[in-house]
Amino acid sequence: MGEILAFCPLLRGPRIIPEHYMDARSIVKSLHPLEVKLILRYGPADELDAARLARELGYKEGQANQAFSWLAAKGLAAESSRSTAAFFELTPLGRETAARGLPEERIISLLGEKGALRLPDICAALGLEQKDVGSAFGLLSKDGVVAMDGEKRAALTGGAVLPARVRLLRGLLDKALAADGGLLEEAALSAEEQATMAGVAKKRGAADALFRALERETVRYRLAPSIGELKTACEEAGVTGEEIGAVTPEVLAKGSWKTGVFRPYNVHSPTARLYPGRRNPYCEFLEGVKDKLVSLGFQEFDGSLVETEFWNGDALFMPQFHSARDIHDVYYVAEPTKAKAIEEPYLSAVAATHENGGATGSRGWGYTFDREFTRRLLLRSQGTVLSAHQLAKAEIPGKYFGIARCFRYDKVDATHLSDFYQTEGIVLGEEVNLRTLLGFLEMFAVEVAGAKEVKYVPGYFPFTEPSVEVHIKHPVLGWFELGGAGIFRPEVTEPFGVKVPVLAWGIGIDRMALMALGLNDLRELFSSDIESVRLRRAKL
Repeated sequence: MGEILAFCPLLRGPRIIPEHYMDARSIVKSLHPLEVKLILRYGPADELDAARLARELGYKEGQANQAFSWLAAKGLAAESSRSTAAFFELTPLGRETAARGLPEERIISLLGEKGALRLPDICAALGLEQKDVGSAFGLLSKDGVVAMDGEKRAALTGGAVLPARVRLLRGLLDKALAADGGLLEEAALSAEEQATMAGVAKKRGAADALFRALERETVRYRLAPSIGELKTACEEAGVTGEEIGAVTPEVLAKGSWKTGVFRPYNVHSPTARLYPGRRNPYCEFLEGVKDKLVSLGFQEFDGSLVETEFWNGDALFMPQFHSARDIHDVYYVAEPTKAKAIEEPYLSAVAATHENGGATGSRGWGYTFDREFTRRLLLRSQGTVLSAHQLAKAEIPGKYFGIARCFRYDKVDATHLSDFYQTEGIVLGEEVNLRTLLGFLEMFAVEVAGAKEVKYVPGYFPFTEPSVEVHIKHPVLGWFELGGAGIFRPEVTEPFGVKVPVLAWGIGIDRMALMALGLNDLRELFSSDIESVRLRRAKL
């Protein structure tokens, strides 16, 4: 095989290079330092994954995945295997609980020290919320550790001995604190530990759980057999992966530009295409919905992204300590945690409605309304918050709507986002009824979303009766819920002085856009892929 005289810019001079290295050398020029270091270190016999590159090359997970992706695109690496493992990650609440103690531990310790106490006194002594103490007391009662005495006080039934369940949970918390990143692999837990973990870990809405359940996929790669020639070409060219890619202040300050080797630039790379600015198609769609509703005589309302538990749930007759509250997994505000006050007379009227029905004719929920809990701040989880605010100032008859950005801790997929928009509306009047409401829902489904097939199914919402859900059929995704609606219960309207029927709906406007713009995934609405955005705009 012959030899060729070639100029090697990295070595600043001509070199005699074997002819069969020329193809490899042309590839060397296009390699990123992340790829070069990997090529120089490993061979086809090595099975590689992100964790191994992190240990041995100091790569971050994103850097490792990028290197694998680039090499695979060049045909220099291929996936060899992948596996999925279940893990449990300690949440911030879990870390705080591990430090302060489980509610059950603290209650048993307190009762062992002070004797029998009423539940409100336990709340005050331990700084716990009423729902947490009530839940812990209920579990301890089932364990046979505590019971109510004749004076309605919580008391230990025996000694201050922790039940096996609590000891197992404490062991899991301690084990997670000692583990790297607070992660416990499910396969490494005993059967008893797995059973205990199943009761305290959540996949979604883990902010109020001790552990977050998650799955991690490990993808492994092997380098191509031809990687040896490329490695030799790198060594011949003097490429080490430590080449300088940009002149930074640090490079100038250290003077490393004087002795270092710079990566070559490809001056023949095409420049980026330039296009004039255009409105985002989803923004245009939102404006179109607003125009349609305004043309029908609706007035628009709006409100703050940060709300209180009062407006997000209490004002809508969602009980504070009932499972109905779990309908929405919310994001709480870290600082400040609570509002200064809730407007009167609405606070007292809503509190009375929850406790005994107030002046609504209802029996209410029959518990003591927590006026501290109701001030807690969060990101609104539903657009119905805006309707609750509007009830206090609405004209009768009247029609109102809003387009509300909402936040829920949710698993993101083709039809769910954790940050989404709803179009929220209410219609007040003596003559409105369920038929009126179904007419509005049909307008959203057919005229706005462009659905060909629509169906209505009974639904449940704590604040409406009757309640209905509207579903539409997507040509690819099939049937999915477009939104919920109903007629507000008197427990919602009368505390704000409204005594006429009030129609209410909360429609997923993102899902309407999904159908109207011909998309198959909600995430495409917020894509940074400009080509995809141009295609969507062409559909308008």
